[in-house]
Amino acid sequence: MELLGNIQSTMMTRHQKAEVMIAGEQLRLRLHDSKLIKDHRHHLRTYPNCFVAQELIDWLIAHKEVSDRETAVQLMQYLMDHDIIHHVCDKWPVFKDAKYLYRFRKDDGTFPFNIEVKIFMRGQRLFEHLITSKDSILQLRQEKGVAYERSFPGYMLIDWLLQNGEIESRRHGLDLCKALLEHDIIQHVSLKHHFFDSGLLYQFCINFRRRRCLSELLHETENEEIECITQHNQDSPFTLRKTSPSESKSDFLSVEPAKDVLTNGHCGSLTHQQHSSCGSPLTVSLTAALAVRCNPTSVLKRHVTCEELLSPGAPYIKRVLTILGDDLGWGIVVRGKSPCYVQAVDPGSPAAAAGVKVRQFVCRVNGCSVLHLDYRTLSKLVMTGPRFVTLEVMQPLD
Repeated sequence: MELLGNIQSTMMTRHQKAEVMIAGEQLRLRLHDSKLIKDHRHHLRTYPNCFVAQELIDWLIAHKEVSDRETAVQLMQYLMDHDIIHHVCDKWPVFKDAKYLYRFRKDDGTFPFNIEVKIFMRGQRLFEHLITSKDSILQLRQEKGVAYERSFPGYMLIDWLLQNGEIESRRHGLDLCKALLEHDIIQHVSLKHHFFDSGLLYQFCINFRRRRCLSELLHETENEEIECITQHNQDSPFTLRKTSPSESKSDFLSVEPAKDVLTNGHCGSLTHQQHSSCGSPLTVSLTAALAVRCNPTSVLKRHVTCEELLSPGAPYIKRVLTILGDDLGWGIVVRGKSPCYVQAVDPGSPAAAAGVKVRQFVCRVNGCSVLHLDYRTLSKLVMTGPRFVTLEVMQPLD
């Protein structure tokens, strides 16, 4: 159990680092296109490829990336703490709203290229080449009766690497692809196999091209301190209610009212809107939610296993849903363990607008497999990630 927890923690840490690197690189390219990054002369010395802090903050506000200067400073400090930018002379360890010069580490070769970063950047470059190639190997394919978008056979990726001079031999290609899988860049479509030079299907875990919202990074660092309030019963969900327990009907679809006490807690992955015990609205954030512990009857008609979901010809259809949470969260309640499923959806929430429905089984969150996780680990994975959530779900045909 401890080993599983360490693996899940490593996955979340890698995901967070990946999001910071992608967002930082997207910002760097945009600033180059805007000519904000250029050579600056200061005290008879020229500093190439840098930017003025004040000008950058003006740009972030003008492009509606942040709402105010204080938030902009927090954002750039976050990038600084993750070695994306630095002061040109490394004189200031903090980012200041002043006429100081800063530079992206990729523009001066000081980015810390450890093994993990090198593999990540190699995977990102390969993804870009594959997604833009005329006859891309990333196509809709089937394995055991289940269709997977942008998938590729293992042998075909190694063929492509050889043809494009990326590797010297098939053995070298196999080692590279295994490293990509071990670092959560690619994965087997049903997570049952390591990488093999065979017809097994694989996919990229990360959509490197998705435009990252810079404010997601700040929500991510806020949520690092969040802890879910959980119950000892593995099958009892941590349920958030919109209405008071005294009301006759819950605004969450499928959640029946229960006579439970209100408990102050934290949960950003589930809540959308909550009310006090008097029924009056409460303004809440991801880090301060008013929650109710309750154990409503499961919406599932019967127990479903992971093997059943992935079996050929199973009566389920795969859907990929994108949810952009608002200031109050996502508006979804998950329950269960291996697999987790949607127990309730707030009708007016971002989740409902994205097409999330009860009885959907959650397979992946932001490219990470969650099929074999319990609802508590899944909730924490969502809360420690960006506000922009991509869910891959299996939905019953009936």
